[in-house]
Amino acid sequence: MERFVDRSIARNDTVKIKNITVAVDDEIYHRARIRAAELSTSVSALVAGFLKKTAEEETANERLMRLERETIKRIQKRQGTFSAENRMKRDELYDCHALR
Repeated sequence: MERFVDRSIARNDTVKIKNITVAVDDEIYHRARIRAAELSTSVSALVAGFLKKTAEEETANERLMRLERETIKRIQKRQGTFSAENRMKRDELYDCHALR
């Protein structure tokens, strides 16, 4: 059985590897084997590389959390420059010219 091992990990470290089963049609598997051979690797390594790349990408929730932290930091930096006095007066707010 083929196993994908990240070569960037020190040889002394223990790497836990999960085996998974992926079902694809024959044509996809055939083409994947050809592509793997062209790259001097295995289909298993191709799939593992794809999954690793996918797992390293920022999720939507992580992105929102990061944006929230960045916004809070920007607000904290501007502390003292924003106050209730800076707000628009009620008549200015409802004046259609103020919104243009």
